[in-house]
Amino acid sequence: MKLLSGKTTIITGGAKGIGRGIAIKFAEQGSNIVFTYFLQNKKRKN
Repeated sequence: MKLLSGKTTIITGGAKGIGRGIAIKFAEQGSNIVFTYFLQNKKRKN
């Protein structure tokens, strides 16, 4: 049995970097993953 089997984890910033790594590790341990991310548009209209 995995450590986080049957648990759900919410991870903010889970699309890349540290958040992505955490999401992968939690999923490997059996957790259901919900993650958010912020897509920043570099072109801003004033």
